[in-house]
Amino acid sequence: MNTDSKESYLNMSPETAKRFKYWQARTIIASMIGYAMFYFVRKNLSMAMPGIQADLGITKADLGIFLTLHGLIYGLSRFANGILGDRFNGRYFMVTGLVLCSLCNIMFGFSSAVVMFGVVWMLNGWFQGMGFPPCARLLTHWIPPHQLATKMSIWNTSHSIGAGLVVVICGYIVSLGWRWCFFIPSAIALLGAVFLWFSLRDTPRSVGLPEIVVGNDEKANDQDRKSPEYKAFVRKMVFKNPYIWILGLANFFVYVVRFAVLDWGPTLLSEWKGVALHHAGWMVFAFEIAGITGMLLAGWATDRYFGGRGPRVCLICMVLASLFVSIFWMLNHPPMWLATAVLMGAGFCIYGPQALIGIAAANMATKRAAATAAGFTGLFGYASTAISGFGFGYLVQTYGWDNSFILLIGAGVIGSLIFALAWKAKATGYEE
Repeated sequence: MNTDSKESYLNMSPETAKRFKYWQARTIIASMIGYAMFYFVRKNLSMAMPGIQADLGITKADLGIFLTLHGLIYGLSRFANGILGDRFNGRYFMVTGLVLCSLCNIMFGFSSAVVMFGVVWMLNGWFQGMGFPPCARLLTHWIPPHQLATKMSIWNTSHSIGAGLVVVICGYIVSLGWRWCFFIPSAIALLGAVFLWFSLRDTPRSVGLPEIVVGNDEKANDQDRKSPEYKAFVRKMVFKNPYIWILGLANFFVYVVRFAVLDWGPTLLSEWKGVALHHAGWMVFAFEIAGITGMLLAGWATDRYFGGRGPRVCLICMVLASLFVSIFWMLNHPPMWLATAVLMGAGFCIYGPQALIGIAAANMATKRAAATAAGFTGLFGYASTAISGFGFGYLVQTYGWDNSFILLIGAGVIGSLIFALAWKAKATGYEE
């Protein structure tokens, strides 16, 4: 292949290019479905929480501790598995993680002791970290950099699809008992793992296709992930890259806003705004659906108008998300349509940065260290559960919803200021 061209895969024969596009689309769709399944066995807890409180007498602070420890362990796992994800077959890695998460959910559904809840949900947090890193590896091997923001934003809708569908499903089955919020999603996720096994393949080379080579990326096909040269490359492109650190810090505040709505949304809407629980599930679903539109538009705009510079779009989105969160806080007993509309506005805006941070980090680190960079920025994002989980739960229990919600407005403002520091960042790290 001619490595002097911008993307050498463009020089494939028509037959090879057709096969490549087929496998590219298949990889995007299969990994989207697979990652949505991880949310089926992660965000189901939010709909079960009111039932767990009523049945077992667990407080909001206790539930907040579950959310916080789960998120912290998930963040550590995503970072550790990000490093491993650049070294192992993405198909095997992802399927194993999804099966283990499903088994943890089944165990959680059979439990009644608070200690057992904590142990099982922490294990689930660790295994959840085996979901995104292999996707980052897969997508950066199948999608060229100048298309990554657009196509990976399409993939990123899996977050909202999974989280939105599970709250709607659990909003109805919770009437059978909160335990069914764990049994039924687990069964669906196990079917998803079978689908992934037969649908995914690791890299273009694994199906007899040429790898994407960008510019002078002569190391693109390097398989030695234990060499001193590779370790030095990762240190330079990830851990010594100031823009990766900025994206990680900003990700912390993006996830404070996102998770506060996603984890506490059903409880918040039912207790603070007086919404019936099954209606609250649909409102959180609307938040996620708006997020799908927002992340698609943000990804397209990044490639079309901002030359692949995701941090610039993140700044704009974060400012607007802060505005919508402020409006929601000021609403006093609003009609359901208005509360839903404002919540959708917040979802539309917050999912732009949520999607683009991982994309920007992957492009800055190049495909050789994409999973490591995504895992590193994800570590900051899930550290935010110290605030959105226990911190928010404690504040609500102590000061009420109205006073505690100011926390989310502050997170939006601080996140916006941090994104502004990355305004001058280059689109990719390939030229380095």
